[in-house]
Amino acid sequence: MAEVEKKSYKKLLLWAGGIACFLVVGVICYALFFVKELTETAKEIHEPMERVFSEKRDDPVVFHKKEPFSVLILGVDEREGDKGRSDTMIVLTVNPTLHTTKMLSIPRDTYSEIVGMGFEDKLNHAYAYGGIEMSLATVEHFLDIPIDYVVQVNMESFKEIIDAVGGVSVTNTLDFAVDEYSFPIGELTLDGEEALVFVRMRMDDPRGDFGRQDRQKQIIQGVLQKGAKLSSLLKFKGIFEAIGNNVKTNMTFDEMVEVQKNYRDAAKSVEQIRFEEGKGQRMNGVWYYMMDSGELEEVKVELKAHLGME
Repeated sequence: MAEVEKKSYKKLLLWAGGIACFLVVGVICYALFFVKELTETAKEIHEPMERVFSEKRDDPVVFHKKEPFSVLILGVDEREGDKGRSDTMIVLTVNPTLHTTKMLSIPRDTYSEIVGMGFEDKLNHAYAYGGIEMSLATVEHFLDIPIDYVVQVNMESFKEIIDAVGGVSVTNTLDFAVDEYSFPIGELTLDGEEALVFVRMRMDDPRGDFGRQDRQKQIIQGVLQKGAKLSSLLKFKGIFEAIGNNVKTNMTFDEMVEVQKNYRDAAKSVEQIRFEEGKGQRMNGVWYYMMDSGELEEVKVELKAHLGME
């Protein structure tokens, strides 16, 4: 009887060991597939630029030394037959030593010099004139800080990314409706199409473009938060596919890995900066946002300090 029990016990151990080995192999295969898909997506969205690094730096940013860096996010509406404009312009400065990120939205109608064109116009028109590189150079000149990396997101198809992560949650402070979509005040969970309508509404917002900027920030933060969750990793193939179709950046895969490894704590504390002192003005029948020079200077100083430049 004892011999039978020993044989049963050995069979149980072999069975359990087999399952454990199967699970380990499964996890390894899943991880390898994940890395392969991630690497391919990173290569797909990588779009190198002519410049090696910003002229406002003596040397390029070294990630393993945990040096502060900046990113320009361009939300571009590219539709058939139209090169598009950067309707969303957000600058992030990331400081891993302070464990903070500062997020600045620039009003799209801001009156500014368009670098490379020799005249002033709405800042968001820089993309229509010269694409990513002219937008980056113009924002860099406008804020007088180095812009190290740029991420271009196709807003028309951004809904695919939102759907891929399972929708986003936002806190709505304005009751409004657009066509068949209603957005009551309070906590809302939006799918991709709803989020796009939520972001684009501007005319019925008493705060105009400023209210729109706040909604844009909520959507972007919502995507980042959902994308970082374990449940989203299980949907990684759909997420990577959506990103590959809608995002372009000059950041390489190796640089992305370094940022994830050395800077992730900085994403836990995001401080929003707003331009609020400027005024709208019509010139030759066109409406522009004219910056308050004092406020603009304060923002420049704050961003430079966060980048460790002063």
